[in-house]
Amino acid sequence: MIEIGKIQTLKIGRAVEFGCYLNDGVNEEDEILIPAKYLPEDYEIGDGIEVFVYTDHRSRPIAVTRMPLGQVGDIVGLKVKQVTNFGAFLDIDLEKDLFVPNKEQAVDMVEGRTYLVKLLIDHKTNRMIGSSKISAFLSIACSGFEEGEEVDAQIWQRTELGYKAVINGKCQGLIYANEIFDDIQIGDSRKAYVKLMRPDGKIDLALQKQGYEAVKDMSSVVLDRIREAGGVLALGDKSLPEEIKAEFGMSKKNYKKILGGLYKAGEIEILSNEVRLKKAEG
Repeated sequence: MIEIGKIQTLKIGRAVEFGCYLNDGVNEEDEILIPAKYLPEDYEIGDGIEVFVYTDHRSRPIAVTRMPLGQVGDIVGLKVKQVTNFGAFLDIDLEKDLFVPNKEQAVDMVEGRTYLVKLLIDHKTNRMIGSSKISAFLSIACSGFEEGEEVDAQIWQRTELGYKAVINGKCQGLIYANEIFDDIQIGDSRKAYVKLMRPDGKIDLALQKQGYEAVKDMSSVVLDRIREAGGVLALGDKSLPEEIKAEFGMSKKNYKKILGGLYKAGEIEILSNEVRLKKAEG
């Protein structure tokens, strides 16, 4: 079965002047056009070809080898190209933009901004559309996660506390603003870590590993930076949190943990406003 809005491998059934007709290899009468410009230079009837199927500007199903930023079922961050009286058009990296009707907008979309949208099929028109009413597609409570587990997080909404994020495309978590040490934008996809599983099923996330794992991962980074600075780095025990964040993208608390570990290992000396390699490297 050929599916609208999906990436799939179809069989080249027959050639015509303006392209080829593809089928699923089972029902050869159910076929779809791939325009000539999307065909490989060398092909034969019967070859399989990976395509994306959607409806063109005339609402005709077609197949293309240009892959979009997402397919039906995905949640993706897309930028608004145009806003009209009846909806918005978002850039999905196809010749035809993705339509988000007004009724599927959680807030009125603004040209140039990026929004997280769920990709759907409008069964009235049989075309792919988007919806920014993400909460309708997410579980109210998360389960099956462990603290410290790495997850995929999509930045969804700004709140007073920080940012809501979609976890593995299934449920939502929160990243607190005071624990964000680099620039993030709505629609970004990031690796994140489960910081806390709450009794109500809600999850607190962090963009950095927590505890010992965070210290272990960053210790070599800090040590390399001291070496690159000629053995003396102007960030010590009394340096400002903003300076540490700008240099390493971490909190002062974690930085001091790392310095403490390197000091105990005999690698560095810690001064008020700088750290030094303890022993010359041969």
